[in-house]
Amino acid sequence: MRANNIIGIIYSNAYDYSLSELTSLRAMSSVPFCSRYRFIDFPLSNFVNCGISKVGIVTKSNYQSLMDHVGNGKAWDLSRKREGLYILPPFHSGVSSENRGRLESLIGIKDFLAASKEEYVLFSDCNIICNYDLKKLFDFHTKKNADITIVYKHGTVPKLRDVMALEHGEDGKISAITTPNENDVADYSTNIILIRKSLLERLINEAVSLHFQSFTMGIIQRNVEKLNMYALECEGFFETVDSLQSYFDVSMKLLDPKNMKLLFDKEHPIYTKDRDDMPAIYGLGSSVHNSLIADGCVIDGTVENSIIFRGARIAKGAHVKNCIIMQNSYISENVKLDCIITDKNVVVKPNNNLAGALTYPVYIGKGITI
Repeated sequence: MRANNIIGIIYSNAYDYSLSELTSLRAMSSVPFCSRYRFIDFPLSNFVNCGISKVGIVTKSNYQSLMDHVGNGKAWDLSRKREGLYILPPFHSGVSSENRGRLESLIGIKDFLAASKEEYVLFSDCNIICNYDLKKLFDFHTKKNADITIVYKHGTVPKLRDVMALEHGEDGKISAITTPNENDVADYSTNIILIRKSLLERLINEAVSLHFQSFTMGIIQRNVEKLNMYALECEGFFETVDSLQSYFDVSMKLLDPKNMKLLFDKEHPIYTKDRDDMPAIYGLGSSVHNSLIADGCVIDGTVENSIIFRGARIAKGAHVKNCIIMQNSYISENVKLDCIITDKNVVVKPNNNLAGALTYPVYIGKGITI
């Protein structure tokens, strides 16, 4: 299987509801992460690292910041005369519902798929943080002569709607797909799915004619016995963001050098939009311990176990601990923050003391002054 014979499809708004604090003004795909990245960077980088040269990003709402970030795809080498990056506009149909979103998006891009010459389609969501070698998926799919291959992870099922739990043998052959309960431990789908394009188009047409409302029920689950479906376990650092708490937890995990090395593998780089800025400046008397500090920051206070995004400033006497401080935020003199997530352009005035907990981080919205 050749990577340039595969179309990559990314759902930019999948599970927006699960991270509503950060997605009220942006799509899930453009949520800032790890001091300088966005969620979209991970599936995009995974695609181009394995050789996929045609990627479509399905949008629905709040996609202005996404378009500003990805542009023409130059940062991912997807600015091309042929193939390259496609922003697929919002999808609409006569009947719409929350559960119909993924299926409705496929119906909306039918013409894009029909006009594409590639033989296979590879799907991915934006709420998974991973650096996954997709060539292993391609080889597995070919070896098993599979109709559909689903990448799964073993663990506690994310708190998301329409999650698929996979039952399979040692060879990976899927025998059943069920809907797990919250907090179940199972082999659950990561929604990285590889399928032949002609088969996908036939299944979409069947789902439309039979008035199915769900991608999971209408296309995947009902065809387990009819099609040759296989499951492949993911490897390495692989996390799913399903809430503000999990966003905070996954971010904090990357303060561990072992996890950072697994996610940001030099052989498979994670690309993002370039932004030229000055190096971070550390003032006299400043102190930084076990933290990620992006370029363009000015640190005059104390930062501990925190992630500081580009252009943020921590003033003298401020103490920031277990926090995520996003782009261009200003933490004033003698402020104490513990377990706080600030969105972009937040200002915390002098002498404030704000604290959450490791199990309950407090979020401050974009542009707010406290």
